[in-house]
Amino acid sequence: MTPNTASPARAPLMTPVLIAGSFILMIGFAIRASFGVFQIPVAAEFGWARSEFSLAIAIQNLAWGIGQPLFGAVAEKFGDRRAIILGALLYALGLVLTALSTEPWQHQWLAIVIGFGIAGTGFGVILAIVGRAAAPEHRSMALGIGTAAGSAGQVFGAPMAEFLLQFYSWQWVFVIFAGVVLLTLFALPFIRSAHVASKAELEESLGTVLKRAFKDPSYTLIFLGFFSCGYQLAFITAHFPAFVTDFCGAIDPSGFLAMIGITTTSALGAVSIAVIGLFNIVGTVLAGWLGKRWSKKYLLCGIYVLRTIAAAVFFLLPITPLSVLVFSAVMGSLWLATVPLTSGLVAHLWGLRYMGTLYGFVFLSHQIGGFLGVWLGGKMYDLNGNYDLVWWIGVGVGAFSALVHLPIREPRLSPQAA
Repeated sequence: MTPNTASPARAPLMTPVLIAGSFILMIGFAIRASFGVFQIPVAAEFGWARSEFSLAIAIQNLAWGIGQPLFGAVAEKFGDRRAIILGALLYALGLVLTALSTEPWQHQWLAIVIGFGIAGTGFGVILAIVGRAAAPEHRSMALGIGTAAGSAGQVFGAPMAEFLLQFYSWQWVFVIFAGVVLLTLFALPFIRSAHVASKAELEESLGTVLKRAFKDPSYTLIFLGFFSCGYQLAFITAHFPAFVTDFCGAIDPSGFLAMIGITTTSALGAVSIAVIGLFNIVGTVLAGWLGKRWSKKYLLCGIYVLRTIAAAVFFLLPITPLSVLVFSAVMGSLWLATVPLTSGLVAHLWGLRYMGTLYGFVFLSHQIGGFLGVWLGGKMYDLNGNYDLVWWIGVGVGAFSALVHLPIREPRLSPQAA
């Protein structure tokens, strides 16, 4: 008789680590995606120029980028849970103190605290945990699901802020959001990151890996390419609700949008952010699935090309409620699709041991772009009364990112060969 040999159990895709990490990303990004909804209420209450609150959001994006490699290093040195706890506490503290602030400089300085809080609960820390815990055959898909969870938060973050503003002042909404951020701490018992790095990776120090990466032209190209992603996403998140309110055509009171409760351009602006988040769930999961089967650098190139075309066509055509929703759906499907591919490319080329720190430095480029997108949006609006120049800069940097991904070396080199 033939002996009955059991086949090895297939590792599951959905694990407690992935679910807990997705929950943290969903909450953090729901709140982060809502800040654009506060542009007009805050400026109207204090009589500020729009650039004042825009600068606060821009500083928040920059602080997030600076904090990302720092929190990645904290997680790798002192433990993932401690990094997340510190991030959640800073996030909540920044929101509460901002609610008490009445001067532009206070909002702008406290944006640093919020930005560091987002870094501690954001992609750099959480995706590294998810990447290390996932089985190799599921890693790309797991990174896509984790990224999609951030998009799921975006689906309800901006509309929830718009809804709460009908009953509470913006200050109380910030305090409510601070309490919601602290809910992420309930996910900590499930954060158990497996160390699946190879023996060679474990023997290398952080300094050695960073030096090797910084000398590699491919790392520089990935760093430069991620800039436009941050520019485009941060500008749209911070300014698109106000853009729609100011420049979109009137909503037909007897049309479909009015029938489902969207009767003002302000509401349409908040819903547009939700539509982006909804379609991004599909886009990021699809990107994770494709990243396992196709070249990541060519997929990234294609995403940036499609973003460039979508942004140019939307701005050249008449801006109507329908075009806003169509653009939101198209851009949403491409929104964070870059994240699982970029983080997966970093892990593939330089290993899992210090993925959080390595991806954190790449993400700094993303947030430098985010700072410029948000700040220039507010500054150019105050100077010109429109967003035309900032929008076309976004189109240009998108085309630049598509080109710089082409020369990236995708085959992985051993530490000795590097």
